[in-house]
Amino acid sequence: MVTIEFFTDAAEFLIEAKDYLAAEPLTASVLATNAERATRLAQQDEPYRWFAVARDDDQVVGAAMRTAPFQPYPLYVCPMPEAAALELARRLHERGEYAGGANGALPAARTVVEETARLAGGEVTVAMASRLHELGSLVMPSGVPGRARRATYDDLELCREWLNDFGHAAREQSENPDFAHEATVHDDDHVRRKIDEFVLLWEVDGTVVSLAGATPPVHGVIRIAPVYTPVSERGKGYGAAVTAEASRILGADGTRLCLFTDVDNPVSNHVYAKIGYRPVVDMADHTLVPSVDPISRR
Repeated sequence: MVTIEFFTDAAEFLIEAKDYLAAEPLTASVLATNAERATRLAQQDEPYRWFAVARDDDQVVGAAMRTAPFQPYPLYVCPMPEAAALELARRLHERGEYAGGANGALPAARTVVEETARLAGGEVTVAMASRLHELGSLVMPSGVPGRARRATYDDLELCREWLNDFGHAAREQSENPDFAHEATVHDDDHVRRKIDEFVLLWEVDGTVVSLAGATPPVHGVIRIAPVYTPVSERGKGYGAAVTAEASRILGADGTRLCLFTDVDNPVSNHVYAKIGYRPVVDMADHTLVPSVDPISRR
């Protein structure tokens, strides 16, 4: 029998989901890093903040979270059996909680949002199709001018500007007219945390031309994110160079590396394939537009 258990305490969730997260270190990377980060930060005043595990008898077979600070507050769904995905949607419906979207691994994320639409009404659209890649054999680009250096707090203003422009830049490069990306605004404290974790800059003649960030390692996996190059510097190989150098540094001890691409962005898919990243699983960010305004019991 499949059951769903919700947690508002990220540390408690990590204990309960430990074996599952360790068995799914790539596909659960986003959820695991968010939960780890939540144990270190003060809880934000957001409409939703929970983590969940799906159990089949006593075994955890799936996990999900709802922590996004932006509308429609989408779920993030990790791989789970169809029965677990259906039960997650039904439990949320019982709680009076309308899932305005679901991002994550296919087919689980799609199952959750379609069952929500069946129960509560609404139209499902794909805001962004994404693909998770893992680094195989790293291929360092040749002939790209410049060098890499770690960002410091002296780079705070530049990093804040570029991190906040990342979603807009990704939208411009996508061939999907319905592309959607999280609209998080990164304040100085958030940017300092990113710099402390890992931000690598690519410089040419003293001018920074590209940036690559990365998450802290969880269960032996680091996720490269984001990678940003301003419009004036694109097409010169800087994004590939900074990503490859970040991968070389972070993977030197055998840590597994992964990153996401927008399926509809031919530029990023080509760039990361050239330096050695290989597809692992397709994912999608679904938006559920309600047929009537849902009443949510928060």
